Amino acid sequence: MPMYFIDPLSSRYLKYLDADPYLKPYAAIIKRRQEKIQQTLQRLTGNLMALEDFASAHEFFGLHRKKNRWVFRERAPNAKRVFIIGDFSGWEAKEEYTLRKINEEGVWEIFLPDKLLRHGMLYRLRMEWGGGGGDRIPSHARRVVQDPSTLIFNAQVWQPDKPYQWKHKLWKRKIEAPLIYEAHVGMAQEKKGIGTYREFTENILPRIANAGYNTIQLMAIMEHPYYGSFGYQVSNFFAASSRFGTPEELKELIDIAHSFGIAVIMDLVHSHAVKNEVEGLSAFDGTQTLYFHGGDRGRHIAWDSRCLNYGKTETLHFLLSNCRFWLDEYHFDGFRFDGVTSMLYHHHGLGPPFDSYERYFDDSVDEDAIVYLALANKLIHSIRPDAITIAEDVSGMPGLAAPLNYGGYGFDYRMAMGVPDMWFRLMKETKDENWNMGGIWYELNNYRPDERSISYVECHDQALVGSKTAAFELMDAAMYQFMRLSDSNHIVDRGMALHKLMRVVTLFTAGHGYLNFMGNEFGHPEWIDFPREGNNWSYHYARRQWSLRDNPDLKYKLLANFDKAIIRLARENKIIEKYSPCLLNIDEENKIIAFGRGDFFFFINFHPVKSVVDYKIEVFNGKYSLIINSDEKRFGGFDLVKDNQTYFAIAEKRNNVLRYCISLYIPARCALILKRLKN
Repeated sequence: MPMYFIDPLSSRYLKYLDADPYLKPYAAIIKRRQEKIQQTLQRLTGNLMALEDFASAHEFFGLHRKKNRWVFRERAPNAKRVFIIGDFSGWEAKEEYTLRKINEEGVWEIFLPDKLLRHGMLYRLRMEWGGGGGDRIPSHARRVVQDPSTLIFNAQVWQPDKPYQWKHKLWKRKIEAPLIYEAHVGMAQEKKGIGTYREFTENILPRIANAGYNTIQLMAIMEHPYYGSFGYQVSNFFAASSRFGTPEELKELIDIAHSFGIAVIMDLVHSHAVKNEVEGLSAFDGTQTLYFHGGDRGRHIAWDSRCLNYGKTETLHFLLSNCRFWLDEYHFDGFRFDGVTSMLYHHHGLGPPFDSYERYFDDSVDEDAIVYLALANKLIHSIRPDAITIAEDVSGMPGLAAPLNYGGYGFDYRMAMGVPDMWFRLMKETKDENWNMGGIWYELNNYRPDERSISYVECHDQALVGSKTAAFELMDAAMYQFMRLSDSNHIVDRGMALHKLMRVVTLFTAGHGYLNFMGNEFGHPEWIDFPREGNNWSYHYARRQWSLRDNPDLKYKLLANFDKAIIRLARENKIIEKYSPCLLNIDEENKIIAFGRGDFFFFINFHPVKSVVDYKIEVFNGKYSLIINSDEKRFGGFDLVKDNQTYFAIAEKRNNVLRYCISLYIPARCALILKRLKN
């Protein structure tokens, strides 16, 4: 098979240029970037192997049991001596456990007797280099644990007598838009503590399946020393976080999800790494530049972490192999790449605003990062053609989610990050009566025709400490007092109504997919905060209060009912997959957005007080059935509209043209969803 995947000199591979005429002046730069991708691919593979064969460092480096003995290898070019130490050596550096350097690239190796290492033993490396030395956790360690007393991290031999046996087939992508349930295993439980993989499998997976979501995005899976980092300060890229349980328990979680027909993707953090040296990669062999940039460029000033050097072969070998590892070893179905904006620009997105196309093609762009992201997407889809890849990028880099064979960088989707920003800006800064319907419609549909996007009202970012969930932003302290079914409170009424309207219009205008953070579907209150000194190490905000949703006397279940109804409607009718939104009317005076999507029609009244009577909307001839009304009592509304109504289109002549209209009563802060009947 050919080793290249694009011809950078052929304009037919730059199809996404045709979709955006503003890109034409930058065609030469785009072509140059494509050439660099091809050149890097050839450099890595030498035209002698496939990229997926190159991306197999995890099968060479680290600890492996082969032919009744153990072999361990490590990359440390600056080291002068390397020892493996642990329980078996009394934690002393002994001559018989000295690794030998096997090549000039700085690869070290040792073979150990089979009976020397047993399942569960702890180990690490001790290195010496010019001017010093230190202990290190192996770079490709697959299991890293922390001693609860000393808080010290070590690698752990993981060779159970009964490795996990997969019971269900790999998930296969259907013609189905991803409806993503973003989740964090540790804070998924209601208890004040850290949840486990097994608890998630038993308690949370059935909830997600029942709610109708078809994809789970798991956060904080890669090992990280500080729990409060939300998984974003990764230390051990090949180790699943041991604070949640064992590798077998994570595999079981994914396996059971597959039995529900649910895909599981992972939040992949390749945008930076923790600066810790013993349990991380920083100064791994005594130098700052094995995997990272040196000097100021190697430090992320906003995140207090290390910045990876995507131009180094060693870094590409490490990261590409990491992508393959999670697909092969744990059967993950894809990745949401975190912090892509930080990767793409030398200023990490902290520089000037992205207010012109020049920002995408000036010297601030890290083209090595572009190359890595394109190669990662090629690799992932070579291994799993149906895998899902999502880019978290706020800059709007053109081509990021365009196909590789179009000259893009290959992500399947990009996060529509402007949508939650819009909703929270409106909630915080603008009176209800001043919400601009045209502005809302524009932002909801602001995606490139050559790219697919994931829309959402809020993810974990909006609820991290310092902010609030959408429900808490809307209702605040009233949630503590007036969420009983018997309570009457105008703040709660407003909050619940807008909570539903924002979700229904975001879901049904979504270009290609939708996301929700766990618990927010039922209006989870407050914010997310992990135990730290500033909150007396409390877990109160690092959990999900499912009892609120399950309590039959509280209103949370009504929001959950609505979310389930609209997710089910979208999924069963493939509304997102089959049709594109078609605007029918923007009415700023009455605060109404009306649009169609195939045989489904959506009428949303955002006005805080004004209901409209006999509101005429032009539609196709025929009859229409009311299938969802956000004002139903089962959704926390007031039942101002009669259920299951049928509407008939009425012919009218306007300017000698025959048109068909339906006449609707749309209460204030209400959404009506109608379906056109076939007969």
